[in-house]
Amino acid sequence: MDLLLLPSPLLGPASWAPVARLLGARVVEVDEVAAVAADLTDVVLVPHSNAGLWAPLLAADIGAVATVYVDAALPTSTGSTPLAPARFLDFVRGLADDDGLLPPWTRWWDAAEVDALFPDAATRAAVEAAEPRLPLSFFTSSVEVPAGWADLPSAYLAFGATYAEEIAAATARGWPVVTMPGRHLHQLVAPGEVASAITALVERLPV
Repeated sequence: MDLLLLPSPLLGPASWAPVARLLGARVVEVDEVAAVAADLTDVVLVPHSNAGLWAPLLAADIGAVATVYVDAALPTSTGSTPLAPARFLDFVRGLADDDGLLPPWTRWWDAAEVDALFPDAATRAAVEAAEPRLPLSFFTSSVEVPAGWADLPSAYLAFGATYAEEIAAATARGWPVVTMPGRHLHQLVAPGEVASAITALVERLPV
């Protein structure tokens, strides 16, 4: 199987780099999945954070055999899913500059709070070097959700309880679910632990 690790569009590929090296996997941004997967078979998508909102559509488009969501948002059951709930949209509107561009994600929050997400300054610098500045319009759009997407073999790996609703939804759907103590970028803090958990979850799926 080919594992494609999908980083959040807010963070960029460096957020998955240590795990990718351990798994021998590829890090692929959301808009590149179709091109990369064109010559692959038995693809497993591994989206992190809000890349999870695109995963069902991408899985349907490329015929992925499974998805392992990692501390990721999940879309609605059918129809379309907004990329930002109303309250969060109000927050990001306040961050945009006069050209409608948002600062890099790590500048949205208190510096000490962001520091706590990374294992060291070098790792933070590597992520920030590839961090994009997205337009506000990114968050005012939505993504289509294919019917029956949750029936694809899927699993959920959570870092702590930030995504409690998603953990509950995955559990209710009968997906394998693992929760490990950690913050949202735990794949950078403990890449070996996260890589092993992803491998174990894939092995539990009927693929």
